[in-house]
Amino acid sequence: MSTLLEKHIVELLEERNEKAISLLYEHYGDTLYGVAHKVLRDEELAQDVLQESFVKIWKKSDSYDSTKAKLFTWLFRITRNTAIDKLRSTNTKTDREIQMDVSDVYNLGVDSIRPEFMDVRENLDKIESKYQIVLEALFFQGMTQQEASEELDIPLGTIKSRLKIGLRELRKIYGTSMLLMLLIPLLS
Repeated sequence: MSTLLEKHIVELLEERNEKAISLLYEHYGDTLYGVAHKVLRDEELAQDVLQESFVKIWKKSDSYDSTKAKLFTWLFRITRNTAIDKLRSTNTKTDREIQMDVSDVYNLGVDSIRPEFMDVRENLDKIESKYQIVLEALFFQGMTQQEASEELDIPLGTIKSRLKIGLRELRKIYGTSMLLMLLIPLLS
């Protein structure tokens, strides 16, 4: 793309002129769709992401700074991040779907409850302290992930990662079904 055309598009964005979006779509649409499709590997989701990206580009047009990045780089980042967010969202929704006929949560009998597994806090000491702190805040102090992030002065993304890893470590100790059984009352 020529530098003059890029400057013209940037000027139109700064003026909040809707023609900027049509020019962006005309000159970058196929490439940005390719970026989204590469991340998602799904045509429909990639089309959704492309549309969401153009909405974000329009809303954030005043944040574009040509001294920090070329226009394409800025567009690429917005589209790629939107695609990654969509992928995570889709994966999370899929992970949350419970298949009752496959689940063994309701098949636990009294025989499957082992007394040595009843004290979560005691076994919490068996995992690294950085994971203990997050699990303690979320499950025993009743904080949300955002509250834990603010209280512990740890970025929200790090809280989420440590929660995931901490639960994985506890799963090694308890097993999946027992861990669910122990944590559900704490979440109620």
